[in-house]
Amino acid sequence: MGWLKRNLFFAIGVVVAIGLLGAAGFYDYASWGHNQAAFAHLNEVYTKLKDLSNKKPSPGGGQVDNIAAANEQRTKLEAWVGQTRNYFQPIDPIPKPANGPVTDPLFAGTLHRTLAQLQHDAGAANVVLPPECAFSFSAYVAGAAATGDRLTFAPGSPGPLSVQLGEVKAISEVLFGAGINTLDGIQRFRVSPDDAGGPLTDYLDDQPVTNDLGILAPYQATFRAFSPEIARALEGFASSPHGFIVKTINVQPAASTGVSPAGVNPAEAALYALGRPSSTVALAAPVPGRGGLQTVLDEQLLSVTLKVEVVKLTPRN
Repeated sequence: MGWLKRNLFFAIGVVVAIGLLGAAGFYDYASWGHNQAAFAHLNEVYTKLKDLSNKKPSPGGGQVDNIAAANEQRTKLEAWVGQTRNYFQPIDPIPKPANGPVTDPLFAGTLHRTLAQLQHDAGAANVVLPPECAFSFSAYVAGAAATGDRLTFAPGSPGPLSVQLGEVKAISEVLFGAGINTLDGIQRFRVSPDDAGGPLTDYLDDQPVTNDLGILAPYQATFRAFSPEIARALEGFASSPHGFIVKTINVQPAASTGVSPAGVNPAEAALYALGRPSSTVALAAPVPGRGGLQTVLDEQLLSVTLKVEVVKLTPRN
């Protein structure tokens, strides 16, 4: 006790020092644990950042925010897709009843009226048609003749047939508007068991293709025309508000038939029979030293097989 009394301040200093050392040790231990947790979190963040940086596209960093840029581009793309729908307006089926499905009597009557209208439009446009042209619906025209216009169809057929009738009419109107000389035929794909009884020349072996955006329905038109009319037909499909895509076109010289469109005067008919339209033949003064007239342009009638797809977009949710 005497030593303690004599060294009281020293003893107090030792006790305080030991307490401070203990506190420092506890603080170091706690800090070490905190540092370990912080280091583990840092490694986790670094690993996640590295994984994100390796993704394609990368989210970016700093002032470059690729995620925001991607969202902005997606918004612009959706707006562009919305605008393009103006060029893929659906073709109305014929008929298009306001309520309920297309019935057999309704489609039967509409089919005959539509074919008669197409034949009238062809005559008005001076387009020559094959005898009794049915625009790929020969099976049903023959069936009507056999049953006195009292047609019945396979179950579920009038609806798909009405869609095809509308699309065939739209294709025919483009060709008539282009001023082609002769429409030899239109082919479509089979949609009804009744199509099995039709002539093979009315049908394609191809089938529609469906993807995430819509349906591509194939058709094929065979016609005869000169190059300006062919160009106008292609322009008509390109500028149509409906979704037409010309997939292939096969052009070759057409055999002369001697048949001229209705309403052409005899002089023009003679030129037509020779395979030359009057509008593309120019005659010049006789060349010195040569007899006869000089032909400036001599264009031949062409036979065209054009495959076109009708694009029907999937309705947006």
